[in-house]
Amino acid sequence: MEVTILGSGSAGNCTLIETESTTLLVDAGLSARQITTRLHAIGRNITDVDGILLTHEHSDHTGALGVLCRSTPLPVYANRLTAEALTENAEWKDRTRPSWRLFATGSAFAVGDLEIENFTVPHDAADPVGFCIHQRPTGHSIGVLTDLGHATHLVLERVRNVDALILEANHDVKLLQDDTARPWATKQRILSRHGHLSNDAAATAMHEIASDRCRHVFLVHLSRDCNRPELAKRTVADKLRQAGAHHITVEVSTQETPTPTLKL
Repeated sequence: MEVTILGSGSAGNCTLIETESTTLLVDAGLSARQITTRLHAIGRNITDVDGILLTHEHSDHTGALGVLCRSTPLPVYANRLTAEALTENAEWKDRTRPSWRLFATGSAFAVGDLEIENFTVPHDAADPVGFCIHQRPTGHSIGVLTDLGHATHLVLERVRNVDALILEANHDVKLLQDDTARPWATKQRILSRHGHLSNDAAATAMHEIASDRCRHVFLVHLSRDCNRPELAKRTVADKLRQAGAHHITVEVSTQETPTPTLKL
């Protein structure tokens, strides 16, 4: 089982998860050109993809769907409210509709040799979810937690036993509060319990779920203006060291380039 963050940040998010027989994208928020270009850069092709999993409908997670699904008959896996929020959007008029594969929030489903659990996360979207993706029969698993205002008990329990976790670390609280470009209402939204995880909140979540099994965490969805990669990494790594979890490596994704592929 392999994972590559093709790109992640406030401007777009897309992750590649693959096994020998199944290839999935989690979200498609980069441009279609960037997704295909970055896949080519790591020796992959959009035609290799068996489907796209959607966490929620916001454009930084879905922006490429219209183009990708017009040129390639890709199955798109989403819950009903997410699909409805997208198809009711005026920007989708006259575009080819995705080949929807609707799932019920909280009910697991399979794509190839991957078993996909989904669960509710707190964010200001129609029905946002996180994923826990398991490979059969190896038992390897990857958790996906992007765009959540706080880590609920349910969320932490669902990802407690993954081998690798993709975790939002959107902002540093002080940098956000001091930012003069964002209006106060936007700051309140980001800081709310249905907004985005700060570095400190991501560190606390990792401290709570650190286990012998978890070996890797990718910090994603960093704000370009209100965070710094080295600050996010240091905040989370220091908290893990305090917990004695020296075995967990911390990597930070960027908007511009894919992360090195992690093989489980």
